[in-house]
Amino acid sequence: MSSARSSSRETRRRTRLAALLLAIAAPVVALLPALTATPSVAAASPARTVAAVAAAPALGSHVLVFDPSMPVADIEARAQAIAAQQTDDEMGTGRWSLLFLPGTYGTDTDPLQITVGYGTEVAGLGASPEDTVINGKVEVYNRCLTDGPTQPYCVALNNFWRSLSNLTIHVNGTGQDGCRASANFWATSQASSLRRVEVTGGNLSLMDYCTDSPQYASGGYLADAKADLVINGSQQQWLTRNSEVGVWTNGVWNQVFAGTVGAPSEATFPTDPYTTLDTTPLSREKPFLYVDDAGSWQVRVPDARSDSRGTDWSDGTLAAGRNIPLSDFYVASPSDSAKTINSQLARGKNLLLTPGFYDVGTTLDIKRDHTVVLGLGMATLTSVGGATPVVVGDHAEDVVLAGITIDAGTTTSAALLRIGSAAVGQDKRADTGVSGSEPSTTLNDVYFRVGGPHVGRTKAAMVVNSDDVLIDHTWVWRADHGVEGFTAGQVGDTDRWATNTAPNGVIVNGDDVIATGLFVEHFQQHNTIWNGEGGIVVLYQNELPYDPPTQADWTRPDGTLGWTGYKVADDVTTHHLYGGGVYVYNRNNHSIVTARGFEVPSTPGVRLHHLLTVNLGAGTVRHVVNDTGAQVDDSAVGVPSYVTDYPG
Repeated sequence: MSSARSSSRETRRRTRLAALLLAIAAPVVALLPALTATPSVAAASPARTVAAVAAAPALGSHVLVFDPSMPVADIEARAQAIAAQQTDDEMGTGRWSLLFLPGTYGTDTDPLQITVGYGTEVAGLGASPEDTVINGKVEVYNRCLTDGPTQPYCVALNNFWRSLSNLTIHVNGTGQDGCRASANFWATSQASSLRRVEVTGGNLSLMDYCTDSPQYASGGYLADAKADLVINGSQQQWLTRNSEVGVWTNGVWNQVFAGTVGAPSEATFPTDPYTTLDTTPLSREKPFLYVDDAGSWQVRVPDARSDSRGTDWSDGTLAAGRNIPLSDFYVASPSDSAKTINSQLARGKNLLLTPGFYDVGTTLDIKRDHTVVLGLGMATLTSVGGATPVVVGDHAEDVVLAGITIDAGTTTSAALLRIGSAAVGQDKRADTGVSGSEPSTTLNDVYFRVGGPHVGRTKAAMVVNSDDVLIDHTWVWRADHGVEGFTAGQVGDTDRWATNTAPNGVIVNGDDVIATGLFVEHFQQHNTIWNGEGGIVVLYQNELPYDPPTQADWTRPDGTLGWTGYKVADDVTTHHLYGGGVYVYNRNNHSIVTARGFEVPSTPGVRLHHLLTVNLGAGTVRHVVNDTGAQVDDSAVGVPSYVTDYPG
């Protein structure tokens, strides 16, 4: 490609982007002209094109639906106007869903290249990822921060809250410079999932090595996907589940693979920080919105799989599961009250939450079997008046919650999500006869925030009382930074400690609960407490709180120094963890000491495989698990202390 053409294309893009930026404040409606045009060109494999599509559902002004007859430049301009608005809007209220009908977008000479900012979902609307092909790029780059410890300070450490799913990217960097053209970049950290995607014709890089250093990243999650070559780069921890990879390059501290074809061996751990399970004990993919061959809008709810390996789709097939017509959903908007939403749930409707913020002063009660709650565009529920925003009832079976963020409010909640109210060990399936191999409740991409955009308070973020729950990718976050206006102490930490109060992140009381991708950070006592029997966790990542002002604030009543990142109750007899990390960064007081990162009963049925603690720049953790594992402190920043197996 000539430099003149490249310059012309960039000028055209900027002109359109400028025009869209002026218009972005106005509502953007769903775009759904009739699909009569032939797609631009076929990419690596042909994509299915729906011949006719039923009338667009009313999904709100922050859902854009594209079709392949639209000019590439128009799609780019609309998408990039949103990206420009969202790239630095970390704590803002923007929520967007960009949906692509089946077909091929972009050509070999004029590829579709877009970036994804905060609060934005990009997804295909096909039955299979192969039905929607992006000939080009869908990318996330480092964010360059002006308040970093050095300048330039370009990192992906805060690139949260976005997603990409259900499409194929045929990597095409035409028009980009040599470095940018070398890969499709997805430089993200927590709460940013890649699901049900196929990346062909080029590399997938999980770090952005084209911006100025230091280029750190702290993700992340890839599931039900295929990729030729994946560059892990600077990703500190990562879970790849039920996928296929051609080549995986390097690792930092904690890279976990479960049910993944082509995963690297764990034989050289910890020299190579890989944890590899041949199969995933229990998996269930996230429900997705799609348009079927007849042009009808459906939500596909995939089946659960036991001891699974590889994707649940191949060669254009639809994942095993059930369809729910969109007409069986109540399509909610942020203006709806909790009372209105509850009345629709009581009438037997499923719930589709369109992008935006929902104030929840009355608990949303999920009481009916097989209920699906699906959020679009990072739909966010905020507790009002101390309410617990979502409760799944004791006897509700086969419930799925997916794609939602739950925020604490300014009044302390008992919890932000509670699954069941039964006592520990009560099997809620006793009256139903449902097989224990199927999850009673499934969570996919459900995230929690305590603080950040505003003051938040809760006693715990997520409480799981029911048995047989599957937690598939969650980030449970007590904010280490935000826009609350704190001033006292380093970056407001002393104010934050006293104001954004939350003792625990996750409490599991139910038996046989499984988590794949459990990220819990910065809570003020034990970050995760596991009281139930038979728990299985595949990848656990934790940062202890940054902000205890004094050692006295971080000492238990019995005199033990600090709480743990992960606590299994003393009376538990069976529990398994694969790939766990606890990090320490006591920036508010570098002298603070934590006795141990993990604390578990010493019994043969409790097994922990591949653990680490690491110092991020301040503070001390004396042992990895119980009294095993070397100390980490300021003398060796960024150097993990590993324990291969406990007990050993």
